[in-house]
Amino acid sequence: MTIEAPLADALEWLFRTPAPAAVQTKARELMLDTFGCVLAARRHPALRALGKALDAADPGSTSSAAAYFAAAACWDEACEGLARAHGRPGLAVLAACSALSRIHALSFDEVVAAYLAGYEVGGRMGESLRIAPGMHVDGAWPAFGVAAAVVKLLGGDAAQALAAVRIAACQMPYALYFPVAQGANARNTYLPHSAQLGMLAASAALGGIVAPEGALEELRARALAGAPQGAPLAPPGEWLIAQSYLKPYAAARHVHYGAAAAMALRPELADRLNGISRIRLSIYAEALAYCGNRAPRSPIQAQFSLSYGTACALATGELVPGSYDRENIENEEIRALEAKVELSENRELTASGKRGATLAVECDGGTFAHTVDRVTGDPSMPMTRAELLAKFAGYSGLAPEKGREFLEAPGGARFAPLSPP
Repeated sequence: MTIEAPLADALEWLFRTPAPAAVQTKARELMLDTFGCVLAARRHPALRALGKALDAADPGSTSSAAAYFAAAACWDEACEGLARAHGRPGLAVLAACSALSRIHALSFDEVVAAYLAGYEVGGRMGESLRIAPGMHVDGAWPAFGVAAAVVKLLGGDAAQALAAVRIAACQMPYALYFPVAQGANARNTYLPHSAQLGMLAASAALGGIVAPEGALEELRARALAGAPQGAPLAPPGEWLIAQSYLKPYAAARHVHYGAAAAMALRPELADRLNGISRIRLSIYAEALAYCGNRAPRSPIQAQFSLSYGTACALATGELVPGSYDRENIENEEIRALEAKVELSENRELTASGKRGATLAVECDGGTFAHTVDRVTGDPSMPMTRAELLAKFAGYSGLAPEKGREFLEAPGGARFAPLSPP
């Protein structure tokens, strides 16, 4: 299965075809949600310290601004994603577009078109270039989407975008999942690196740096040799962003299904938490592989913990950025419930390629069970406009009207990022 020929076709389509109105609306919704996540993350001292360090090392840098944005966007794990790509194609792309819009007079139409080009390239790469076990997607293919988006934003053509993707492919990092398992927030530097690498690759291609043909095939053969077989690239005309999801909860998407089941059961169990003797969560294999962390001691471990997300949802009825503050991670009731969670694979879900979970809770009043096969924000159950604006307002601290203005701004109006520089 080759990659570069169908990628070249997809790029030609993306660079010459205006997106339908519904697709542009979807792009704005994902962008607004990401801005909300960035604004919410400002409360974290570690992120503010990173921002100061970036500015000290490279004052006023567009690249550093993109890196800060990308780190903030993923800090609380409340951001968008694309299930078939096993990652989030838009975060690093918007980080670069937002940073560049501060130094170039760009319209909403221009930024949205570039964002869509980057999203569609990144999504296709994520689906086709599956990562090997032990890797983390954020430091891998997102750079390819950034490379294509920046070329388009700065007036390049499809051939230069392909060259930029090839340049990025020649130096794609082998990003490890290891920091997540160890509770280290070094993972939050992966998307910043992808943003910076993509911007560098785009600049190189626009400057005439030569990229070798076959770079993507070489990358897959050498760096991703142990990875699962990827799918063929989606053809031109198929908008992957239409299949994207938004998160109602702050957690890895795999955690959402158990958390949603816990919240559905909570009305019957809220007064009986002390009587719970056993909690069983049956879920698909990919969730167990990426979110099997137990007894988490740090925010990033907890964000990628099926057992913690389920226990926190049962105990508090929510899963928000504050759910990972120390007072919750060390809460005795949540920790006691987390220890009672038993994880098992639902082989039927795994075989079908579908996502979902069944939660069964045993307590002194009997056994209570609930199955979830979709959550709010899934393509089959999209957030309403009111739900999206409510999430944005709750995360950003801004009025919902600010979000509505962003969604409804004329295409020819100058693009103004909603997050601070």
